Amino acid sequence: MNAAVFGPVALGLGTGLALIVAIGAQNAFVLRQGIRGGYVGLVVAICALSDAVLIAAGILGIGTLIQAAPAVVDVVRYAGAAFLVCYAVMAARRALRPGALVAVDQDGGSGAGAVAATVLALTWLNPHVYLDTVLLLGTVANNQGPGRWWFGAGAMLGSLLWFSALGFGARLLRPVFARPGAWRILDGLIAVVMLALGIRLAAGS
Repeated sequence: MNAAVFGPVALGLGTGLALIVAIGAQNAFVLRQGIRGGYVGLVVAICALSDAVLIAAGILGIGTLIQAAPAVVDVVRYAGAAFLVCYAVMAARRALRPGALVAVDQDGGSGAGAVAATVLALTWLNPHVYLDTVLLLGTVANNQGPGRWWFGAGAMLGSLLWFSALGFGARLLRPVFARPGAWRILDGLIAVVMLALGIRLAAGS
């Protein structure tokens, strides 16, 4: 790989990882599914493909449409906030009801359709994904000139690597989460994260 390719790919990889490696609703869900062993491949694929679509949209200049239609972002923001609050309530109920806490299983507690719908909502109802991935990554990519698609490839690779590591690597924590008490703590933390993010979204921050 020559320097004209390696440079943009490495920059895209680093920039992409910097944006997605953070505590958030999507990452929390991927971690939980990874620990449970429920449709992990499906969850990782949806997250990585969604990021790839969004990154490509940014490189193609879709970010200008987002800037021209802020009302659309506001609609997504309120819908996302409502979804996060509802998810926080469900996580809190799991944490507060010992009977609902189960050890690691193989079906993830929900069918493939429900899991897919949840991860799609957590991804596409997050306005920051449009502002960060489409606008920010799109702007940086287009500053690379002819190397913009190599930059995009690096960012897409970073997304795939991160979600694969988070989802499939979470199985290492299964011995810890064989105890229902550990699930209580995890779901309690997820409830707090989701609620905080929902409130922040609703407040426009």
